[in-house]
Amino acid sequence: MIPVTWAQALAWRMRRQFVEPPGGASAVDIARRLAGVQAQVASAAELAVAVRQETPRPDEVASAILDERTLVKTWAMRGTLHLLPADEAAAYLVLCAAIRNWEKPSWQRTFGATPADLEAIAEAATAALAGGGALTREELTTAVVEETGSRHLAEVLGSGWGVLLKPLAWWGVLCYGPSQGTRVTFTAPEHWLPAWKGLPPVDEAARTVVHAYLGAHGPATPEMFDNWLMRKGNRKKDVKSWFDAAADGLATVEVEGVPMYMLEEHRDELAATAPAASVRLLGAFDQYVLGAGTGASYLVPAEHRAAVSRTGGWISPVVVHEGRVAGVWEAKDGDLAVTPFEDLPAGPLEAETARMRLLLA
Repeated sequence: MIPVTWAQALAWRMRRQFVEPPGGASAVDIARRLAGVQAQVASAAELAVAVRQETPRPDEVASAILDERTLVKTWAMRGTLHLLPADEAAAYLVLCAAIRNWEKPSWQRTFGATPADLEAIAEAATAALAGGGALTREELTTAVVEETGSRHLAEVLGSGWGVLLKPLAWWGVLCYGPSQGTRVTFTAPEHWLPAWKGLPPVDEAARTVVHAYLGAHGPATPEMFDNWLMRKGNRKKDVKSWFDAAADGLATVEVEGVPMYMLEEHRDELAATAPAASVRLLGAFDQYVLGAGTGASYLVPAEHRAAVSRTGGWISPVVVHEGRVAGVWEAKDGDLAVTPFEDLPAGPLEAETARMRLLLA
């Protein structure tokens, strides 16, 4: 088993994720390489793409979502909104749906909905979106109530809208459509996405998603994968079965004494990778951080985790030095304010902050 250090693994991840150096990949290629781009904050998703491009292309993300429809915005990993490549999105949804948290009594008590309620909502939403149109939240709620004749479902949708729609997204019933002014809309992926072929079998989905994750965020253990997917909420036997289904093409390496998986085709490249010395600025909710999680002390120093993972689920923009998170930054008064965790080389930091100012202009 080939031994590697975290310094090597992080340098390799930076290259695989187009962080070091930025390149010419399209928004769709970046989302595919990163195994999705978190899009709870739309501007953060756009910055995550732009920072990975040597020459960013304005409005490329919006065009890929609305015109080419090669990217889709929907609820995915950890129950958060993501941009996913349209031709692979269904695989991610299949694995997200495996958590089935709506079957737990605690979930039902909290949100006032039963599995039968969700199935009724899904059936009514499917009917409402069957014509290929897009409906606002209010329009979809009205359609569900009219179809089911249930005021109870209207109350449920009114109080826990986003939570209730996540399972529908994972079941392939709906995804985000084109906005109507400031209002979001929902549409059916089978009508909206030319590349949509329905939900694949779980083994096929597992191979797609496990390989994509390891191709950007490896080396990793199944537990690391599950933390990224659903904050370790899946059954261990399910996660094991997914890695078994994805076994063809996987290899193991030893990262500072811990056996981890990666793609076999990348093993020699990782072993030959030298530690990085660069300074890079990444935006809020960046996949370089989310792929590992802020609890990964090899990436985010434990004593500084609170500065990166803040209240309300906010993940700060970060400074990356030698592959590790070495500070945070924010746009402030027309400039960038950097809060370093350690001494940073002045020249590279200045060059990177100048680049980020142009991206934010």
